Amino acid sequence: MKTKDVFTPGKFPTVTFVSEHLEEKKRQLNDAREAGGMVISLSGPSKSGKTVFIEDTIGRDSLIHITGAGVDTSAKLWNRVFDIIGTPISSTTSTSKGFEGKFEGKVGGSAGLFVKGKGEVGASGAWASGSETVEGDAIDHLQLFIREVEGTGLVLFVDDFHYASDLARKQFAEEIKEAVRQDMTIICGSVPYHSDDVIRANTDLRGRIVVLDFDYWDPPVLKKIATSGFDELAMSVPDILIDNLAAEAAGSPQLMQALCLNLCFELGVYETSDPALVVDDDGTLLERVCRRTALMADFSTVVAMMKDGPKTRGQDRKSYKLQCGSIEDVYPIIVQAIAIDPPQLNFRYNGLTERIKAICDTEGPVGSSVTGACTHMARIANESANSVVIEWDEENDVLDVRDPYLLFFMRWS
Repeated sequence: MKTKDVFTPGKFPTVTFVSEHLEEKKRQLNDAREAGGMVISLSGPSKSGKTVFIEDTIGRDSLIHITGAGVDTSAKLWNRVFDIIGTPISSTTSTSKGFEGKFEGKVGGSAGLFVKGKGEVGASGAWASGSETVEGDAIDHLQLFIREVEGTGLVLFVDDFHYASDLARKQFAEEIKEAVRQDMTIICGSVPYHSDDVIRANTDLRGRIVVLDFDYWDPPVLKKIATSGFDELAMSVPDILIDNLAAEAAGSPQLMQALCLNLCFELGVYETSDPALVVDDDGTLLERVCRRTALMADFSTVVAMMKDGPKTRGQDRKSYKLQCGSIEDVYPIIVQAIAIDPPQLNFRYNGLTERIKAICDTEGPVGSSVTGACTHMARIANESANSVVIEWDEENDVLDVRDPYLLFFMRWS
């Protein structure tokens, strides 16, 4: 069997699909579908396996799978739906012609709404024409959707619903109320801090929404991805190496798939080994695999801006000497503190300052210097990434890395 078909970070896994820990959520989803008249809000962090869970539970052939990314009106969402199911949308094309240029001259006489008299007029320019295609105004997207999908068993899955604009989410939430009333199944996938977007967009849906919360996977579950895949490829990989891969994956099944795939590629394994391969770790294999995998997660601009921090206003920031000998200010120090062992996504203030002490030679930044930098760093990172990849909870003094690939890039780039 081909290695790329065993470990599949970019597509639905077959050999390495792990779902035992999701059985209760699968039951809840199926119960909601059986009850009917519900919107299912699927909430979970980035790269935590939400989409694969839906594809496995509902069946890929039964899904109308669209994304909210790049959508500024609900009409665009519906057009994506109709494009997938092959429903034509009527449109009209208008053509216009006109003169593009300028008139100039001098006129004598009396002027009002019309000019009467003598004069000279000159013109320069050209005649131009153009066309514009406009969707029919009379289309009722919701009724068209109900007519096309009712009785087919198809389920609408709007992935990354939080990426749609506020207007699009509000319009869509208002429109789907009738579809839900007629037993259509609609699933909206989002990240945790947008889990209530559907309710906030239309409070009339309260009582008609089932929320399924996802979290990152525990290391023992991630290790099952590795063991099942390596068994299929006839590879004997040391347990300690699999443990380290699971730790580096930071709860993300997608990242675990990528690490296992790149381990095979690093060893030159592109299909099932014959005879079986016993992997001998020379002490550098984990680093080589992680650096190869980091090429799949380019956060270079985001991390560079996190290290730079906000622009200073005349006064240089205080610098500190690190154990490695370099001199840095608070921003690159925090980035390095996040990146050291062990890999971790959540940092309380005390834990973060302990990491800072571990990399500083003597004195290091503390107190408001650290908390203020975390506030600025989170804002800079999220603006640069155009999504929430890191969050600073000012009330509880907790730094939360929202994207495992960001943490991984910080550790291995």
